[in-house]
Amino acid sequence: MAILTINAGSSSVKFTLFLGDDDAPRASGIVERIGLEGTRLQYRRADGKTIVSPVVVADADRAVEVILSALVHPEHGGIGGVREIEAVGHRVVHGGERLTRPVVVDAEVRAYLESIVPLAPLHNPHHLRGIAACERHIPHAVQVAVFDTAFHATLPRHAFLYGIPPAFYAEDGVRRYGFHGISHKYVAAEAARFLGRAPAGLRLVTCHLGNGCSLTAVRDGRSVDTSMGFTPLEGVLMGTRSGDIDPAAVLYLMERRGFSTAAMNDLLNRQSGLLGLAGVGSNDVRDVLSAARNGNAQAELAVEMFCYRIRKTIGAYAAVLGGLDAVVFTAGIGENSPEIRRRITAGLEFLGLFLDAERNEAAASGPRAIHAAKSPVALLVIPTNEELEIVRETRRALAARTGA
Repeated sequence: MAILTINAGSSSVKFTLFLGDDDAPRASGIVERIGLEGTRLQYRRADGKTIVSPVVVADADRAVEVILSALVHPEHGGIGGVREIEAVGHRVVHGGERLTRPVVVDAEVRAYLESIVPLAPLHNPHHLRGIAACERHIPHAVQVAVFDTAFHATLPRHAFLYGIPPAFYAEDGVRRYGFHGISHKYVAAEAARFLGRAPAGLRLVTCHLGNGCSLTAVRDGRSVDTSMGFTPLEGVLMGTRSGDIDPAAVLYLMERRGFSTAAMNDLLNRQSGLLGLAGVGSNDVRDVLSAARNGNAQAELAVEMFCYRIRKTIGAYAAVLGGLDAVVFTAGIGENSPEIRRRITAGLEFLGLFLDAERNEAAASGPRAIHAAKSPVALLVIPTNEELEIVRETRRALAARTGA
């Protein structure tokens, strides 16, 4: 039995192939720059060898076709034929209120996902195209949707409701949904395993820090609060997103500058965050840090704001949880930037977080502790693995379907 995971975006389709119950991928890769010049397939074999080749791909349907051709290639393919793929697990950003666990995609599920496209117009349409492409090219396989919002379905009402009349929630679905749930769920479970503790009784703050950033308060293995809200724009500062901003400031700018809704959306989602603040022409934190070290005061301010907002949210979630057992860093920045981790944790000693400078700076991979021996609260770096979480959830959905 083979299970393929698919993450279809606006200009790329990521994939990973798993065989049976083996958690080690047989193959993985990405078709990137879809519909643009320089479209290419990056294909990574189980032995670590990566093959990069130019491809002609205009849409998700063709991308899936290219991926399947690579997977069955006689020299570097991971399977003998497409018929070996029993199921496809799809990352879907938004499942709304109804889809709070992995589901087999049928006509009813598809219709519901279509109906909530307005809740995630930048993401869900691409996921739906990925599902349609796999249905077309792998018609015998079971299609399973795994949702980024699902982990946050356990938020209590006082955490997910906004301070507006309840009719806007009841009739329009305006509430905090939260995102990055696949990653937060995975690293929360891995943190418990690393600490040798059961999830029950464990109080964690998981920090998914990449181009998109979100923090989640996790108690007993369940999400009880999270920084992203109705959309992924809310919360801490990010690569190109503003994070929290007074809504009245948005209205003021729209009136004063004559911004349309689309222009304001573009400003907040694509031109703000580290990109807009640092002014170095990049949203990559490595570029911003480099500029800051070279005396760029605006870049230094951007880094300070980025770390300050994350530090403030950790403190807020310590209050939500009634204390902390561990803070977990994950994703591209969280896993790979010792300087950002150092700057975030500076000043949190009053909460029992003491960073070990040497452990934090050490070149390492895999789950690891970076706290000092005297620290009553653990500081962990846990590499995220959303593809593995997706395949595990897909296996669970298949087992539930067959009653196994």
